[in-house]
Amino acid sequence: MKEIKIQELENIKIGSAENKDAATGCTVILCEQGMAAGLDVRGGGPASRETELLKPTAAAESIHAVLLSGGSAFGLDAAGGVMEYLEERNIGFDVGITKVPLVCESCLFDLMVGDHRVRPDKAMGYAACENAEKGNYRDGNFGAGTGATVGKLYGPEFCMKSGIGSYAVQIGELQVGAIVAVNALGDIYDWKNGKKVAGLLEKDKKSFLCTEDEVYKSYEVVKNKFVANTTIGAVITNAAFHKTQLCKIASMAHNGYARSIRPVHTTADGDSIYALSTGTLEADLDMVGTLAAQVMSEAILRAVMSAETAYGFPAARDL
Repeated sequence: MKEIKIQELENIKIGSAENKDAATGCTVILCEQGMAAGLDVRGGGPASRETELLKPTAAAESIHAVLLSGGSAFGLDAAGGVMEYLEERNIGFDVGITKVPLVCESCLFDLMVGDHRVRPDKAMGYAACENAEKGNYRDGNFGAGTGATVGKLYGPEFCMKSGIGSYAVQIGELQVGAIVAVNALGDIYDWKNGKKVAGLLEKDKKSFLCTEDEVYKSYEVVKNKFVANTTIGAVITNAAFHKTQLCKIASMAHNGYARSIRPVHTTADGDSIYALSTGTLEADLDMVGTLAAQVMSEAILRAVMSAETAYGFPAARDL
């Protein structure tokens, strides 16, 4: 097994656009030839667009882009820019008078970080596509990770800066990679040794509280929980799978979330993972799904460790 860059995965282009002042952005994964896709949503508060296409009973066999975005549900507007970009290039499902690009999107909540009046919009989605042509993707405070934070049980005062991260490997001809914007209610752990690397801070802002232990202090029902979190990501492979199989791979990739984020998949998160197939290589589903969970865990770690202190939130590298 060897590490490769996420940009080396076959038949895709990845680009980001962001507004640093407003602390929000988006990251697009483009596949002009079309890619089979599946999705597994485990969090209780997702913000998403066109995800019904990925159900096994839906007619569509492939899509042309996945957009990961900030802005909460407001950020869903950014997919319009991706559609415009692809339609201009004659990419999409042929309906006779034009081609309709199939674009799925998931958003995270970053409205409390910067300027809540500025969200990813059509122009930003279009810019992300242009940047994908230039290969501008970077881990850290970019794209969908621009306003990402973690450890938010007690609100913004005690949380930490996170970002977007990626990791990809190759075994023989098989490629499997992950990209993820980490914006979790819970704490983040190094999946290799179990060490906490980011999350809920003590009052001194130099040491950690354990979010799970804090949760266990009371079982009183909390009504109307504010959904201000959500980790969104995608696993990508050049192995050939149809969308029913990819839904299973996405499901297995959530094991990567569970290894690295605690607690995870709460009602206050919208945790979602896409699984994308961009090639024709034959490979075993269980092997790819197991590997998908591992690369997802490493991508989560890199999202946190590549983040920079910003907007008053300390990053792991600075503790």
